[in-house]
Amino acid sequence: MANHAPDIVQRDSPWPDDDRPITFLLDANSSLERQLLVDWIEAHRPPGAEAKVVHLSLGDDRKPLEVTPLLNAIASGSNTLVAPLRVAWTPSDRAYAAGPRLIDLLQGPERRPGPLRARYILRRHPERVHLVRGSPDGTGTMAQRFSGKYNLDAEGHGEAFAIFVARQAAIVLDATERKLQGGRYKVPRYIAQSLRSNQTLKDQLFAIASERGEPRTEVIEEANEYFNEMISIPTSFWLDVWIKFSNFCLGLGYERQLNYDPEDLERVRTIVRNHPSALLWTHKTYIDGFVVPKLLFDNNFPVPHFFAGANLNIPVMGRLVKRAGGVFIKRTFADNPVYKAALRHYIGYLMEKRFPLTWSFEGTRSRLGKLMPPKYGVLKYVLEGCHSAGSSDIHIIPVTVSYDLIRDAEEYAREQSGVPKAPESLSWLVGYIRSLARPMGKIYVDFGEPVVLPEAPSPDDRMAVAKIAFQVAVEANRVTPITYPAVICMALLGVYPRAQTESEVAATVDDIITWAKGRNLRMSSDLDQQQLQDTGQLLDLMMGEGIITRFTGGPTTVYGIEAGNVAVASYYRNTIVHFFVNKALIELALIAAAESEAQGSASELFWQEVLELRDLFKFEFFYPPTEAFRQEIAAELELLDPNWASELSEGSKGARRLLLRASPHVAHMTLQMYVESYSIAADLLANLAPGETIGTEDFIDRCMNYGKQALLQRRISSEASNLKLLFKNAWDMLTSRNLTDQSLPDYSDARLAQAAALDRLIHRVEISRASAIASRGRPTIRDGARGGL
Repeated sequence: MANHAPDIVQRDSPWPDDDRPITFLLDANSSLERQLLVDWIEAHRPPGAEAKVVHLSLGDDRKPLEVTPLLNAIASGSNTLVAPLRVAWTPSDRAYAAGPRLIDLLQGPERRPGPLRARYILRRHPERVHLVRGSPDGTGTMAQRFSGKYNLDAEGHGEAFAIFVARQAAIVLDATERKLQGGRYKVPRYIAQSLRSNQTLKDQLFAIASERGEPRTEVIEEANEYFNEMISIPTSFWLDVWIKFSNFCLGLGYERQLNYDPEDLERVRTIVRNHPSALLWTHKTYIDGFVVPKLLFDNNFPVPHFFAGANLNIPVMGRLVKRAGGVFIKRTFADNPVYKAALRHYIGYLMEKRFPLTWSFEGTRSRLGKLMPPKYGVLKYVLEGCHSAGSSDIHIIPVTVSYDLIRDAEEYAREQSGVPKAPESLSWLVGYIRSLARPMGKIYVDFGEPVVLPEAPSPDDRMAVAKIAFQVAVEANRVTPITYPAVICMALLGVYPRAQTESEVAATVDDIITWAKGRNLRMSSDLDQQQLQDTGQLLDLMMGEGIITRFTGGPTTVYGIEAGNVAVASYYRNTIVHFFVNKALIELALIAAAESEAQGSASELFWQEVLELRDLFKFEFFYPPTEAFRQEIAAELELLDPNWASELSEGSKGARRLLLRASPHVAHMTLQMYVESYSIAADLLANLAPGETIGTEDFIDRCMNYGKQALLQRRISSEASNLKLLFKNAWDMLTSRNLTDQSLPDYSDARLAQAAALDRLIHRVEISRASAIASRGRPTIRDGARGGL
């Protein structure tokens, strides 16, 4: 034994202050650890004290436990006190800073060293060797818990009870060791074993076997295969590897320091500690999955289990993800009751044990920049798992992950223009990581107010799941920060294809930010500072990405959106578009009222137009219920002019006066791509031959071709109006208005009317655009639309 061992074993006594018979359970991975623990016991043995000593290795959940020695030690029938002991190793400051290294795979990581490294640490750094005593517990108490959990008698099922005791020892030792290593290393233990023993799950599997007419053993074996696929077994070493890999990927292009509110994070810590919790994040790029775990790990949170599609379970990466808390789930399993039962109980177990879950509630990366409609699948199974486990006071926390720039935006633009998406593979992963190595600015993480559920809804209550998902989406939108690149793109898209001088761009940006501040909208932490200082760095990044172009050859430097990259610029604008939708609807409704030749009040026409626009774009944006929406519109009008109702009562003249005060005009910046794409879709549908039928995919393909023609004819402003998702949403809108159903009377006239209405809407958007341009600089012939007012 090394010279420093006597000093170590003289530390606090491992002997419980208890008169019951004692069995020391030593969790040791090597002869060195076993000897240290035995010496520790002997160094503090009270005079005449007797105790049994059992050696077990509890570190690997995948290995079966050989519990015969433990069974013999506790089988006397007396209430034996089991005292678990372990040796814990803490890493050096240098190792902690550097993270895992290749040598750790050979010598063992410093938290779980191999024999040679352990002896070296004991000899040279004994202060990093800790003898850990878990809370002792009596076999009588544990027998009661065993019986209550499994409905089995401890005496009649000795081996199963001994396994239960060993697992309890591992759990209390882990809890004690975390005080040394940190809460970030809290991981679940023996999940598969616990689930296989769950009587409710067994009953469900037996019922499925009966329905299928299959032997129970086959169905149970099928469930076990699914458990092997989905259950994550994180360890401290692989968590360290995952975070080091996350830091590497994020650090290739982004500033290393994440931007977040520390007070918000502490609020989330309290929630996660005290309640079953899930953190649902927005999904802009593949690296979103690195951001939330990194933030929580850096702040000593238990790293959450995160869901990923089975398509990402690729060689090397899949193993790493699974050992770091990743849960791979199949894309579709609606017709697989065994898989659903296994997943439901796994999720319920994690929530019941206070292991937070995290996933993207959109289900896929946002191809347009704005929030995608929530996917209910994972949320539904999480809530079913909570319902099955009887969880209460469930907290679902919206998390927004935002970026100055992302590498994926150009891929989205290609994909939405019709270029097939590349399949995921190891070579694809290497290429993707390499593509991250270019400067892209900052990352922002914002937490919304949780959606709190006193209890999980019934699995059959589909409306409850939809309502919860909607609440999460609305709150995520609310806490999305307005970033400088998004505002720049919004300002320049408003005048595309024109360029603007630096002073014109600055004035437009300042108007947008001033308007946003007046409504207490969330902004990126450094936006104010960037406004006061030189914005050259971010502009240079955007020019380097080919989003913005700058021309310096004339008398004045001008900036514009790079031709061919309007869809990319629109992506960044769309990340904040939801903040401006209500204002845009107000402007377009005011233009309609100002153009009206009707006598008397314009109030009724104004509200008709606002509600029509709300319905038109209901597949693009999230709206509150109608009455709450009307209140939001009225509140915005109140900020525009406290006498807005009186102005509208004066008809078109009052509407014009309100419109002139509605600076900055944002309808063209906000809605032009949506209006133009919807117009293409409605026009194509209206011009189908009588009796001609068309399906969704064919409709989208034909819209894409029609859109290319319209772009060549300059009937639409840019390629950003010719994207597949926009046409998919346009189809949904037309279907919701029964315009795709030829069985209805006068369907042809209704289609023509819808196309004509969208043509008028394009005209109003052009008026908004011309008004904004004329207020900044010299109007062109195209800007003559403003003369309509």
